[in-house]
Amino acid sequence: MAAGLIWTLLLMGLLASLAGTQTQQLTLHPTVGRLFVHTLDHATFLRLPEQVVPPSVRITYHAHLQGHPDLPRWLRYSQRSPRQPGFLYGTASPEDRGRQVIEVVAYNRESFETTQQRLVLLIEISEGPPLPYQAEFLVQSHDVEEVLPSAPATLFLTALGGLWEPGELQLLNITSALDRGGRVPLPIEGRKEGVYIKVGSASPFSTCLKMVAFPDSRARCAQGQPPLLSCYDTLAPHFRVAWCNVTLVDKSVPEPAGEMPTPGDGILEHDPFFCPPTEATGRDFLTDALVTLLVPLLVALLLTLLLAYIMCCRREGRLKRDLASSDIQMVHHGTIRENTEELRQMAASREVPRPLSTLPMFNVRTGERLPPRVDSAQVPLILDQH
Repeated sequence: MAAGLIWTLLLMGLLASLAGTQTQQLTLHPTVGRLFVHTLDHATFLRLPEQVVPPSVRITYHAHLQGHPDLPRWLRYSQRSPRQPGFLYGTASPEDRGRQVIEVVAYNRESFETTQQRLVLLIEISEGPPLPYQAEFLVQSHDVEEVLPSAPATLFLTALGGLWEPGELQLLNITSALDRGGRVPLPIEGRKEGVYIKVGSASPFSTCLKMVAFPDSRARCAQGQPPLLSCYDTLAPHFRVAWCNVTLVDKSVPEPAGEMPTPGDGILEHDPFFCPPTEATGRDFLTDALVTLLVPLLVALLLTLLLAYIMCCRREGRLKRDLASSDIQMVHHGTIRENTEELRQMAASREVPRPLSTLPMFNVRTGERLPPRVDSAQVPLILDQH
């Protein structure tokens, strides 16, 4: 009964977890060449009735392409902190046209619950007019998460409209400065990572924007000075733009097609300064190989024979040594040997008892000694004589 009750409780818990992780599905329509931004809001994943998320809830997200471990190359994910929403943003290229499914998993760091959401992206070609005039600005006063919402993006386009010819402006791309090789700023108030904002329009550039690309402006930027503008900077109150990093691209004039190389027959034309040999004469490398191998071996053999002759055939021997020594030296040496043998024999046959200090059982402090186990008189004074 107890085992059946436990299995019932486990089954109920599994069904409850499966019911709590139902996958939500949302269909979106990104456009090729236009900025796509999708906000991962906490309220959407928590499914609260009032759609009000407590500020203390911490949620993180993990997004990936269905069947792949990461996002597609044109899509990026960013979230500043678990208490703030996340963003999926990027600009699709014509090669990305079609259907893509993004799976998003939300992790509640407070209750450890997970919620899944499936985003079906139907990437389509833009039906609007082309935007041949494109400009990219480096905004140093914002992070990428601060310009992704619609309100700051609309404010940037409205402020930029004062520097552009009248016409509709559209966001083409937003990239963090860190993705372009920028450095993480110091944790000082007012320091931001920076963000690149790319804007396109069907209207041409104004004279004020064209002055940024003039040689005089580039010279001032090289000296560390801002370029001169002939108009009022309408972005200044809200956005701090690095005007030396502004890039203007004009695609209204088609680039001249380069000359295509004409395939030839593969034979070089006659050149009087380069006359390679038509035939190579045959050469026999046997002699060089023999000289390279045999000469070192012959030298090594000669050295070996010379060393063997010196070590084995040039030995003098004891007889030659004794003949080369003088008679007086030999007599002196023989006398020393005879005297040494005589002293050793006298020491072995003496009957004088050994001193107490030489006995192995003598105590130098108390003077006691144990009876020796052997006759001390028969112990030789020089122990190495036997």
